[in-house]
Amino acid sequence: MKPVRPPETPLNMPEQALSWSGKVGVSGARSNFWRKFVIVGAGLLMTAYLGWLMFDVLRVSGLTHLEWALLVVFIVNIGWIGFAFASAVAGFLVSLFTPVSRPSGSAAPLNSKTVILFPVYNESVRDVFATVEATATALAAAAPGKFECFILSDSVSPDVALQEEAGYQRLSLMVTEDCPVYYRRRTINLARKAGNIHDFVARWGGRYDHMLIFDADSYMEADTLVELARRMEAQPEVGLIQTIPKLIGGKSLFARAQQFAGSVYGPVLGRGISFWSQNEGNYWGHNAIIRTKAFADAAGLPVMPGRAPFGGHILSHDFVEAALLRRAGWKVRIAPDLGGSFEEGPQTLIDLSIRDRRWCQGNLQHTAVLARARGISFTNRLHFTIGIMSYLASPLWLVLILVGMALSLQNRFLRPEYFSDDPSLTPSWPVIDPALALNVFFATMAILLLPKVFGAIVTMVKGLRGGKSWLIVPGALVETLISALVAPILMAAQTSSVFTILTGQDSGWAPQQRGSDGYRFKDVARRHAMTTLMGIVLTFAALIISPIFAAWLLPASLGMIFAIPLSYWSGKSLKEDGWLANVLATREDITPPASFTDALAVRHRYGKLASLSAERVLSEPDMAALHTRMVDTVWPLDANEVHVPLAIAEAKIARAETLDGYLLALSAKERMALLNSPNTMGRVSQRFCAPASQTVH
Repeated sequence: MKPVRPPETPLNMPEQALSWSGKVGVSGARSNFWRKFVIVGAGLLMTAYLGWLMFDVLRVSGLTHLEWALLVVFIVNIGWIGFAFASAVAGFLVSLFTPVSRPSGSAAPLNSKTVILFPVYNESVRDVFATVEATATALAAAAPGKFECFILSDSVSPDVALQEEAGYQRLSLMVTEDCPVYYRRRTINLARKAGNIHDFVARWGGRYDHMLIFDADSYMEADTLVELARRMEAQPEVGLIQTIPKLIGGKSLFARAQQFAGSVYGPVLGRGISFWSQNEGNYWGHNAIIRTKAFADAAGLPVMPGRAPFGGHILSHDFVEAALLRRAGWKVRIAPDLGGSFEEGPQTLIDLSIRDRRWCQGNLQHTAVLARARGISFTNRLHFTIGIMSYLASPLWLVLILVGMALSLQNRFLRPEYFSDDPSLTPSWPVIDPALALNVFFATMAILLLPKVFGAIVTMVKGLRGGKSWLIVPGALVETLISALVAPILMAAQTSSVFTILTGQDSGWAPQQRGSDGYRFKDVARRHAMTTLMGIVLTFAALIISPIFAAWLLPASLGMIFAIPLSYWSGKSLKEDGWLANVLATREDITPPASFTDALAVRHRYGKLASLSAERVLSEPDMAALHTRMVDTVWPLDANEVHVPLAIAEAKIARAETLDGYLLALSAKERMALLNSPNTMGRVSQRFCAPASQTVH
């Protein structure tokens, strides 16, 4: 019988103090400073130019307090956009003059051992285990004996845990020793996903040279996985290589639009980030290969002081781990030239908002990391700032709208102040220059939309879509329209997230909903009711001020007003032969990658697993033996510490009369603790399932 887990080969992974500051441990890892200087400088010049234009717009008769406020908020917003635009220009130029790369396909044998990690948390057993099987089968053929797969479960649902065990029993029959698959479910979920990986490294990390992290919805081509291992072997100073995953498997209009954007614009943006970050790249938590020993030595995460959402365990661990690796001198690279990396995206706007809430908290928590961290490179601090601003930008844009509305209200309804403190005979009117204002508007729209144009040009010139390249143009127009309508809804959702986080509300830890066909209309209406109300109020107020102001506000207010129908209908599956599906089709829709199609082809094996239940595991010796073999008996408790759910589950044994009554008396946490403790399960079986002659009273 195949082992469920390999022998433990511990690797010490100490906690790293953010206040640490010392010399780097790896030589030859410097980057070209001029690239960062050019991108940051270009962003600052663009910000200064547009800021001066806006100043010209507002200073016609002197700036009022509200106009100064408008100018400051505009400059902050435009600074963020200007830097992103400069990065996109760099990505565009690099993409045009760099040939499309493919995995080398070298026949030279690999000398290292790499593990593919699948951290899961109450995920679909059918989907994840099918992906594991397809990945292991492909790697067994591509590089036999050089890869292993390890499912790292943090599932806390008893039903899902038992499904995983049944799935693993099936999976172990489908894979070979050329790429074995192992399974471990933690008894206590300390520090979420980061803690899950830490537990693996501390117990089995010494077995592997590299580890490659998958998400529950990740897919990667075998050639890409092998190429990543080759690059790590060839560059011993590299600690991490991050691929740029494309979205795949979208069914709804919303998902297909996101997928189109990621496929057409994503590679250009990725090349831009790679151009200026160089050896100080970032890590996005999945579809990346990591040097295991470097990660253990340098990337053990500290616990932030205080309570969530800013204190406690670091939620968005990936950015911090990349920064800690770089601080220790390891190169962290982004590989935009390497394809074959994919992930599924949210199918609905609501699913994206739910995921975004957790990401928002993680990114805002990075403000505390930045305040405490020492020895972190400028580039890594820039990555943190980009992540933080990606969420703060939404409330800042809303503030910009509200300040603009206040200015218009002041101009429309309030009397001028004739007797101000200034020695002037003229009133102080808030006046703007309309011609210059139009110039600022067009310039802002240009830097927002040109990156989309860059992506479309590169895709057509390089033939990256496959099939009819000219369909990129209508596809880009449709995607731009959808994103323009959705952007105000996301702005409202992200503003709400920022507000709740700043008021101390924790997002918790919930699995992402994947593959849904939308929500019921009443659920969508309940979710977006406040956004719709906000859009109506803003539009009504703008109409009172002036029809011109209402027209100016329309791009933002229209999406809010129609948030409910937009969210509902965009979450429905498209007809595969419909015109929308055709114009939004990506290369991966036309020619799906093998990693994706192979996983879909074997999902049926895990769709109808043998029905397992706690009752069967406790009452049937064969089921109990199989389950006990799967259980990881490590409980990370101090000598005098008690796991409360397990203690309660044990205390309830004597009070119940029957097995059914006992299980009904347990909460989900207590039942999960019971399944994780073979000793307690043995006492339960002895109490309720042993023959009468063996029962002790």
